[in-house]
Amino acid sequence: MITAPAFARQRWGVLGLARTGRAVAAALAASGGTVAGWDDGDAARAAFDGPLLDLNSADLSGFAGIIVSPGVPHTAPIFAHAAAHGVPVMGDTELFARALPHLPPCRVVGITGTNGKSTTTALLHHLLATAGVPAAMGGNIGLPIMAQDPLPAGGVWVLELSSYQLDITHSLACDIAILTNITPDHLERHGSMAGYAAAKARLFAMQKPGATAIVGRAAQAQYRVAAGPAAVQAIEDVVLPGDQAGWPSLQGPHNLENARAAVAAARALGLDDAGIARGLASYQALAHRMEPVGERRGLLWVNDSKATNPDSTAPALAAFNRIHWIAGGRPKLDAAGRADLAAVLPNLGHVAHAWLIGEAAAAFAAQLAGRVPATMAGTLDAAVAGILATAEAGDVVLFSPAAASFDQYRDFEARGAAFRAVVAAL
Repeated sequence: MITAPAFARQRWGVLGLARTGRAVAAALAASGGTVAGWDDGDAARAAFDGPLLDLNSADLSGFAGIIVSPGVPHTAPIFAHAAAHGVPVMGDTELFARALPHLPPCRVVGITGTNGKSTTTALLHHLLATAGVPAAMGGNIGLPIMAQDPLPAGGVWVLELSSYQLDITHSLACDIAILTNITPDHLERHGSMAGYAAAKARLFAMQKPGATAIVGRAAQAQYRVAAGPAAVQAIEDVVLPGDQAGWPSLQGPHNLENARAAVAAARALGLDDAGIARGLASYQALAHRMEPVGERRGLLWVNDSKATNPDSTAPALAAFNRIHWIAGGRPKLDAAGRADLAAVLPNLGHVAHAWLIGEAAAAFAAQLAGRVPATMAGTLDAAVAGILATAEAGDVVLFSPAAASFDQYRDFEARGAAFRAVVAAL
């Protein structure tokens, strides 16, 4: 785990005792700090191996900081309560930033965006590993950052960072910062697109002169997310070392942009194009992100369960020639409270049939009427049965829901696992 003398002989609070909170508490204790933990859930408190204190109401005088889980909104009582005691509230990424001066010297890449940040993070990590560069990925992906072992000198930390994490990060000065894209999302948390973009912009504001910012032109022009001190490179200007046809796990226009962002960062980190090309060809897709899960009954089945909004699904629909598209779930609503599929409508040319499930089925069917054949299947099993009865050999079954999972599944991972299981049983 990551430890630092900066945390020693100080009192810390950890609010939220799931995997990340437990990793933070362990790292602070191993650093010589005194830790009090709290979670609103009885089970999480019972599983915590340390002293408990209700941080929402306790006297916080003398605490060095309160580390909260990213899901805790700024409206939560802890923020005002800590402020009244003059105690800073932060996330585990900020704690990592404070530990960095005490770790072997390494470079840090921070990656954010509405869509594509996980793939870009994993791809850059893979390019580095393929080139023999010590690297670790964390943040919103993989192991909690404070649970990871320090890298040797010359290594690279590759961090996926959500807007929630950036909200509670104050001093992470990334050598390279990437914004894959920005479209409406999490507006219930940030209040508006301006608030959402401002959270993303924090990544660039924390950079120092001499750093690199890799951002698409639209985000630069519309939201000024790269208005910090770093030199800016446009994602669209990146020339790739090879052809996308040779990268089986990086198909579709969205993965072309993800590859451009990762390649720009890899070059800035000193990788040569020959090594980058080898990494692009050998990269394997992340689970639930345009993940081929097999060929069954003459059809290719692709799990894109991570596509929880239409902007994420839209480029996936352009990645294959003849698609049976399974979509639906709990829809993301626009400012008027509507389930808006507008982002996917220009990309329906390859869709042979749409099979609609979950709460969004009726709303999606109304918007697709007259554009593509659509069936309100209701459930994943029913959709697959309908596809098997009508699809032609060589078709692609794309499970890219364009909606959240919470109406029928615990999360997008459980939803993707259900799709995998259905395919495996064919």
